Amino acid sequence: MNHVTWLFLRCMFIIAACECSPKPSPAQAAPKVFLGRPGTNLKAGIVGLPNVGKSTFFNLLCKMSVPAENYPFCTIEPTLSRVAVPDERFDWLCEHYKPASKVHAFLQVTDIAGLVRGAAQGQGLGNAFLSHIQAVDCLLHMVRVFDDPDVTHVEDSVDPVRDLDIICGELVAKDLEWAQARLRASASKARGAKPGSPEVREADLVARVVASLEAGGHVRSGNWTSHEIEMLNDMTLLTAKPMVILCNLCEEDFLRRKNKWLGKIKAWVDKHGGDPIIPISCAYEKRLADGSVVPPP
Repeated sequence: MNHVTWLFLRCMFIIAACECSPKPSPAQAAPKVFLGRPGTNLKAGIVGLPNVGKSTFFNLLCKMSVPAENYPFCTIEPTLSRVAVPDERFDWLCEHYKPASKVHAFLQVTDIAGLVRGAAQGQGLGNAFLSHIQAVDCLLHMVRVFDDPDVTHVEDSVDPVRDLDIICGELVAKDLEWAQARLRASASKARGAKPGSPEVREADLVARVVASLEAGGHVRSGNWTSHEIEMLNDMTLLTAKPMVILCNLCEEDFLRRKNKWLGKIKAWVDKHGGDPIIPISCAYEKRLADGSVVPPP
C-alpha cells in the first residue's frame, strides 16, 4: 500500500467515525445523531489558501493531472473526481460470488479553488468558492507548513496558525451572515406561536448558533441534542461539516517527523474543537508516485 492510499484510508476512517453510527437493536437506545450525515457516497472538498498544495494532493489522491502552478487562483472552477475505496472484504466477496458487475464504494473529491482573506465579503473569487464548499459533506483543510522561496504565499509569509484563522474565520463569517438572516425570519415566525412549537424551537436554536458563531465557534464543536442536530443538518452550515487538517510539510521535515509549527497547530486545533490532524508532504508523495525515490523500509 502506497503512502497516498494509506492517507486516503486514514481520512476515510476519521470522517466515517465522525459521521456514521451503527443501527441499534430493538433493545438498544436510539443512537446519537451526527452532524453532516451524508448519503450513500461521501463528498469531500479540499480547501485552503492558494498555493498550499491542494491541487497537488488532489492529483496524487485521484491520479489526475489538473494544473498545480505557482500562482494564486491557478484553480478557478472546481475539479471533481471519484476515488474507489479499497476494501479487502469487497474483493473477497467478488472473488467468491462472481457478480455480474462490481461497483466499489467511492469518495467524491472536489479540488476547490483557494480562499483568501475577505472571501465571505466577496474578495478574490470567494462567494463562488464558498458555494462549492457548501456542496460537499466534509472538508480536507490543507495548510502550508513548508518554506520554499520559489513558491509564493498569498500572505507573503508562512504562518499556518494565521492561515487556519483566515480560512476558518471566512467559514464562520459566511455561516454567521446566513444564520443572522435565518434568525430574523425564524423570530418573525415565532411571534405569537405557542411555547415549545417548532417555530419557537427553531428560533431558539438559530439564536444559539448565532451566539456561538459570534464568539468564533464552529457549529460542529457545539453541544447539541439529537433533535437539534437533525434541524442543523437541514441548514447545511459550513462550520458544521467534519474537517480533517492536512499539514503539508517539506520532504525533510516529514521524514524526520519534526517541524517548528506542528505544536502551535495542535494548540490552535485543540482550542477550536480538536479536529483530526494529519502531517503529509505532497512533494515527497509526488516523488514516490513518479518513482524518483524509494520509500524507507
